[in-house]
Amino acid sequence: MRALFFLRHYNDVDHITPVISKWVDSGHGCDVVLIGFDHFHDDFRIEFLKKLPGVRVAHIQELLTLPDFIRWRVQMLLLIHGLRIPLLGPIINAVAQVYNAKRREPIWRRITQHLLTRTFEGADGGVVAFDWVERNSTISVEWVEIVVSMVHDAGLSIVSLPHGDSPHASQLIRRNELRLGPDALFSAGRMFDRLVVPNELCAGRFRPFMDNQRIAVLGSPRYCDEWLTKLATLLPPSPLTRSDSKLKVLMFLRKSSFTTFWEEVGYVVQLIASFPGVELMIKPHTRGGWQQTLTRNSSLRKLPNVSVAGGGVHSAHLLEWADVIVDLATSVSFEAVKVGKPVLAADYLIAGRSTVAHYMPETELRCRDDVYEKIDGLLRNGCDSFYVEEHRQRFIDEMLHVGGPDVLPRFVALLESQVRAKPTTDLTEQKESVVPVTVTAEEELQATVFKEF
Repeated sequence: MRALFFLRHYNDVDHITPVISKWVDSGHGCDVVLIGFDHFHDDFRIEFLKKLPGVRVAHIQELLTLPDFIRWRVQMLLLIHGLRIPLLGPIINAVAQVYNAKRREPIWRRITQHLLTRTFEGADGGVVAFDWVERNSTISVEWVEIVVSMVHDAGLSIVSLPHGDSPHASQLIRRNELRLGPDALFSAGRMFDRLVVPNELCAGRFRPFMDNQRIAVLGSPRYCDEWLTKLATLLPPSPLTRSDSKLKVLMFLRKSSFTTFWEEVGYVVQLIASFPGVELMIKPHTRGGWQQTLTRNSSLRKLPNVSVAGGGVHSAHLLEWADVIVDLATSVSFEAVKVGKPVLAADYLIAGRSTVAHYMPETELRCRDDVYEKIDGLLRNGCDSFYVEEHRQRFIDEMLHVGGPDVLPRFVALLESQVRAKPTTDLTEQKESVVPVTVTAEEELQATVFKEF
């Protein structure tokens, strides 16, 4: 069986690589096409995929002529909401109106046909996989809709795989969100034949827009036992060294679009750094870290026991280095919970309720006193026996191992179930019609507000 996987950013690579690896272990072949701004040529997971039998990995730029790639990229840029900033927004909107959907469609189709033919020509059938494509993604929904249409015309199936998890147990988590209700950001998921989520918390985002039968809740490929064991053998040597400090604290920051009380975060950094024998490392978000005010705070950076992790340091290395994690609601903390390292869920620093604190109340920081007492307690008593084990196990069962610990075979089985017997039309004779995802006026209004996931 053949598959075509599209990966666009760090999170996709992190969460979908386990699925690709298991797909190949099951005797199947695939192509992996990188479609983001970053090529990830040096990423250890991409290097791992390149060495697997029956796998071809390439950035889309390598697969297209230079003129086609430039046209594809320019059309993407025209449709990215993130560029709708005050200075460029009116200009980009004007260009997009002139160079409209009808004029963009031939480029989308020509490029899509080339990619599908490259992977599936001569195959008995196959499946295409994107990540969770949302209405604010850096990849145009307009193009993905055309991919979906052409995949169906070729008699193939298309699925959406997780690029993360739900570190929030509450809904109003971004700076401009003021009303509860279905979030149109996730409405694009209904274009896919099946959409896969790791747990029911994630499924709730998509259920208002899709039939329940098309949503598959399969557990976390990134944090399942099988992949964590494999990942340990793939990680390059860590650039971090262990010092003789008594307690190594790691703080993960969120993207700037989420509500974070940065002034108080700064005070918490100072408070933690005031303890003798404590070493604190701050990890900016992998995308948009430069927008976070904390990492530009020169007074904090001058503290002798505080450092900022560089972009080339993998989260797995940081988790290996740390004794305790201060989390502002990021799913990377799930790995720490899985291996039993203490996570301090700093919910009072964000306008939301974290999943970690929701399942394990013993982790929650509700005020500065809590920060002080937790750090002091860890210094005095060590990091063992931090969790109420019943709470931690429930978190693992409901968030990571949904349906049992053998997560990756379930992903492969779902992909195999979507492979149809044989294409109904030749890939070189695609139809010209495109069926777009219908969006209500209310959903369109919500989606025009720039929100990053």
